[in-house]
Amino acid sequence: MTLRKRFTLFTIFWLIFILILFNIFVYLFVIKITTRSEQQLMANKMNLILENTKIQSAGQLADPGLLREFYNVNELIRIVTPSGKTVNVQGSDNELLSIPATFQPIHQSGQMRVSGKRVLYTKFPLYVGTEIIGMLEIDRKLNSLDSYLQVLVVALAVTSSGAILFAIFGTYWFTSRLTAPIQHMVQTMREIDRSGKLRKIEMGDKEESAELLQLIRAFNQMIDRLDRTFARQKQFVADASHELKTPLTVISSYAGMLKRWGSDDVNVRNEAIEAIAKEAERLQNLTKSMLMLAEAEQEDWLNLQTFDVVQLVDELAGMLHATFQRPIRVHTVATGVKMTGDKDKIRQLLVILLDNALKYSKEPIDVTISSVRHTVRVLVTDKGMGIPENDIPFLFERFYRVDGARRRTTGGVGLGLSIAKRIVDMHEGQIDVFSKPGKGTTITLQFPDITRS
Repeated sequence: MTLRKRFTLFTIFWLIFILILFNIFVYLFVIKITTRSEQQLMANKMNLILENTKIQSAGQLADPGLLREFYNVNELIRIVTPSGKTVNVQGSDNELLSIPATFQPIHQSGQMRVSGKRVLYTKFPLYVGTEIIGMLEIDRKLNSLDSYLQVLVVALAVTSSGAILFAIFGTYWFTSRLTAPIQHMVQTMREIDRSGKLRKIEMGDKEESAELLQLIRAFNQMIDRLDRTFARQKQFVADASHELKTPLTVISSYAGMLKRWGSDDVNVRNEAIEAIAKEAERLQNLTKSMLMLAEAEQEDWLNLQTFDVVQLVDELAGMLHATFQRPIRVHTVATGVKMTGDKDKIRQLLVILLDNALKYSKEPIDVTISSVRHTVRVLVTDKGMGIPENDIPFLFERFYRVDGARRRTTGGVGLGLSIAKRIVDMHEGQIDVFSKPGKGTTITLQFPDITRS
């Protein structure tokens, strides 16, 4: 069942339920109010009759003029003696006259049905001193009131039916407008699935609800993100193809040269083997970096834990010093700086930055660690060749290198800083580069939510 039908049926069901309850309430309320009004009129008439001095004398109870002036159509007024005999009666309705005359020594009023019609009655004893000489009874048919109630029932039925019909068409129209953007979105998704091309949903007029506009904006933002992701993937494939093409071409060329002349010329054979080994190593490093970058793109990549940044940097400094025989100096004013993050990935990030610093500088590397206002800062500083200002905005792009000399000198593949930037982004941190050619480079890392030890 479609959302439109569900919403329409749900609305109509509750509207009918509410109308039924409302109509029952109105009907019962009107009956109660009108019946109470009729009973009050009868009580007033009873009081007027009792104020007549004639009714206080047993000898004048049978006087026809005693009750005549108070008589109305659809009424019965009579006086009944304690023996049950009717001594005075005013009324022409046969149904009311057929009501048995029963003497009641106490005041009594209520409602009964005669031939299926509602009749109000009130009875009051008549006294002379302390002696009961009779009973005054007034009975009134509610024909007019019941006819009005029938009109009320018809009016309620007609208005309720009209309200239901109006609600059906109104709800159907409203749900049509409500689900139109959703249907448009579904159609757009189907077109995307059919054509393979991403499309946005055009924003409607200002009459659309804020929730639908938010839904459309969220969908369009998702399309933008997918578009950027596909563009990065295309660029990555193009860059990877270009980067893989060079070592494969070199390996193929030297393999052909080795096949043709390697058996006769020792120098050619040695040159080819060395070149193939270097390019194979470079190809291996490139593949490893691409796999690391692909791993970094996973959304559930981080394994959060709390660790000491100073201790981690000290361990890396000792390891890299033993490997490259290059000093790495760690500076910190605190005994320990703790942060919450993925320790292995932060280690990988620092290795990338320190490895770059060691490649492009012959001087000692300085690492400064501090924490200010719930933010941990790590500065990696070298005094190497530096980076031109125009190249700094592109450092974190995949396969980007500053110049050919740096590439030939270090043998890098241009993915290290892209991986570093991804690690920082996953930790909701910030990475900045400050560099001057010939004077060195400083890379600043900032991570939020740290805890001081």
